[in-house]
Amino acid sequence: MKVFGMNRVGMKKAMAVALIGLVALAGCHNAKKENVQPPTPLAKDFKPTVQVTRLWRESIGDGAGDTGVRLRPTVVDGVLYADSNDGKLVALDAATGKTIWSKSSRTHGWFGWGDKKRKDAFYAGGPAVSGELLAVGTLDGHVYGINAKDGSPRWETMLKSEVLASPVIVGDLVVVRTGDGRVYGLDAATGDRRWVYDQSDVPLLSLRGNGPLLVANGVVFFGSDGGKLVALRLDNGEKLWEQKLASGEGRTEIERLDDSDGTVLLDGRVLYGAAYHGNLAAIDGPSGRPMWTHPFSTYTSLASSGNAIYGADDSSQVWAFDKSAGAEMWKNDKLKYRWLTGPAVQGNYLVVGDIEGYVHWLQTGDGALAARERLSKHAIRAQPLVVGDTVYVEDVEGRIGAYRLGGAH
Repeated sequence: MKVFGMNRVGMKKAMAVALIGLVALAGCHNAKKENVQPPTPLAKDFKPTVQVTRLWRESIGDGAGDTGVRLRPTVVDGVLYADSNDGKLVALDAATGKTIWSKSSRTHGWFGWGDKKRKDAFYAGGPAVSGELLAVGTLDGHVYGINAKDGSPRWETMLKSEVLASPVIVGDLVVVRTGDGRVYGLDAATGDRRWVYDQSDVPLLSLRGNGPLLVANGVVFFGSDGGKLVALRLDNGEKLWEQKLASGEGRTEIERLDDSDGTVLLDGRVLYGAAYHGNLAAIDGPSGRPMWTHPFSTYTSLASSGNAIYGADDSSQVWAFDKSAGAEMWKNDKLKYRWLTGPAVQGNYLVVGDIEGYVHWLQTGDGALAARERLSKHAIRAQPLVVGDTVYVEDVEGRIGAYRLGGAH
């Protein structure tokens, strides 16, 4: 495992996760079992009930490689932006996959900036884009502000730990989370630090990665490595409230893993979050008061549509829960142990990727498998991205595929 620019806590954390590499590389498995369960074989006689068309496929550098991070592209105004751990940063036409611009940091630091001994920008969080500003973080703790129109550099900021999640750009702020539990508010024009939240406790043993930040109504929400949902003021980083999603109990360090590494969802004033070895919870956003909880262990992001919350549990069974009370609506175990991504909603279907490079579509109504395509032979770890009628899927080697649903067979 590569370790760059980390403090002592971060390095211990990375080393601990490396010792249980199955947690870092395969997602997670049931730690009570002596051996990792093999992926459930895919049915050879499977007949799809919906057509899927692959619009294009492109490759972005070496992707996430062996870093264990989840690189996910973003699409803004018809342009797809993506990065790779070996220093590639690109803008593609989202409809065709054609390159608009491409930059590489392989010589003399990042576009000639900084220490000439540092030959790469180890991009570790996907890019964020708003207007003409693109912001992206790296494994060695840098955050770069870039002109989204042509890839030219604007500013550079050095933080104390790796940036494993995409930044969020809101107005004149770039909000960034680092692997040591801190959250920063940076000036969008200069990269200067406006505020820092540094009250998170990062356990010695933790899953690789951080969940993305959610910013809404002047509040920053995120799931912590300690299994908590935290709310901060956007203007100054002050903590408003926190709520436990997991107890952190267990006989061993692995059993006590309780990271909340997925997306926090917001529907009206209700937040939905989940944690590994923890619960799926609905929480009142303004007050932080729990509305309901349901036992559910996951290390990936949730999705929602209509009255349902969808998620893949820690053995890759896909579930649907009722938003109003958390009641189970359906479960699909046909993809068990295929170490799925978090689901994304594409029309009346859920989309997930798996460890063998397959992309699966499930009906949102009952969870039945509806279609299957293979992007590559490499694992897909990042949650698929749905924009309009197209879903974008990226594997760990940097291959990105764009898919659209067609009519029924």
